[in-house]
Amino acid sequence: MREEARYEGILLGANVSVAGTGLLAAVEETISYGANTFMIYTRSNRGGKARPIETFHRDEGLALMREHGIHDPVVHLSYLVNLASPKPETRQYGMDVLREEIERVEYLGFRYIVMHPGSHVGEGESFAIRQIADALNEILTGDESLWLCLETMAGDGSKVGNSLEEIADIISRVKHEDRLAVCIDTCHNYSYGYDVVNDFDGFLAEFDRVLGLDRLKVVHINDSKHPFGSRKDRHANVGEGTLGLEALKRIVHHPALKGIPQILETPEGKYKEEIDLLLERA
Repeated sequence: MREEARYEGILLGANVSVAGTGLLAAVEETISYGANTFMIYTRSNRGGKARPIETFHRDEGLALMREHGIHDPVVHLSYLVNLASPKPETRQYGMDVLREEIERVEYLGFRYIVMHPGSHVGEGESFAIRQIADALNEILTGDESLWLCLETMAGDGSKVGNSLEEIADIISRVKHEDRLAVCIDTCHNYSYGYDVVNDFDGFLAEFDRVLGLDRLKVVHINDSKHPFGSRKDRHANVGEGTLGLEALKRIVHHPALKGIPQILETPEGKYKEEIDLLLERA
């Protein structure tokens, strides 16, 4: 068992692999980083049939999580899912994958699926928001034992869900809105124009006003290769981008984020080093 005092209520981990032994592999990688949470993809983003979730060594992985004090892991939905697509076959594929993913994650017993809201592909934000909400109304039954977390985006291309207001608009149109939550991403927020470096408290206050802080369930911790307001989504390693180490440490240690899974998706796999840096007192 790692020393819990090191974390002081912080849940911090990384995007880890399920290659080979599935959940067991993910937990073993997480232990090697000295982390206490993690994120996985249960299927390839390159498409194709998903590997049977029953082959993920669930029970062994869960036992190892309990032994090492690892909590509240996150699953990220495939990037190929686009519920906003104007192409019926693309949208239907995304709906089918999301339905299946909900079943897979409930089998694992996890509480959070993170998904990119979607891209309008030239049809505009209002069209996309309606498409996404309509799809979620078809998919969600209200009996789910997890939250579907809409991720805030960076404003690049035709993506929607960049602003807190766009996320709120989607949620407001969904019948079973109690099954919807939000994942923020420090790189995306900063690139879109939320100054999480100099005024993270102000950003949280705005989040609370627009969405309610109880909707904040997952945080992605990433530095950015591009400057504030650039609307470009390029993650950088911690301390090697425009947000900087000190700002990211302040965010990780913020009292409002205690107990919320915070996940690194940095590009070079320096996860152990980055986790150690971030856990140092801000």
